[in-house]
Amino acid sequence: MDEYTSFYRAEFTSVARTVHLIVHDRQRAEDVTQEAFLRLLQHWAKVSRYERPGAWVRRVAIRLATKQVRRERRRTLVERDTGPRPCADADSLDLDLMRAIRSLPASQRAAVVLFYFEDRPIVEIADLLDCTESAAKVWLHRARHRLAEALTEEVSEDVS
Repeated sequence: MDEYTSFYRAEFTSVARTVHLIVHDRQRAEDVTQEAFLRLLQHWAKVSRYERPGAWVRRVAIRLATKQVRRERRRTLVERDTGPRPCADADSLDLDLMRAIRSLPASQRAAVVLFYFEDRPIVEIADLLDCTESAAKVWLHRARHRLAEALTEEVSEDVS
């Protein structure tokens, strides 16, 4: 258990930051990250023997975060169609870039966060998102074009 506790203390902040960049809400990010670490604890006997247990917990956290983003987007659409919108919170006051990133589909958003905010290579992004390198590149390519449209800028170079 000491090994898990040390791992938790070493990795929690980094994983929570990744999740926060996907969900754009600190409390939800912490909740999702804690859920991922709870799942890690449940599988610790096996996962602790992996070469990179941090990648395992990060992958779980990203999946949970993207599911939550999808769920939130559906909830927002239903609320928009069926009743008054909730009051804007502090997150709605983000810069144009963060607003544009928030508008991306969850898989593209996760790829953008991992590539541009965490400076991870494509091969690692593909591993964390449990997809092929080609799929990760496509998500980044599409995200760049959507962001360029949203920010009315030109795309200068492609992901390689």
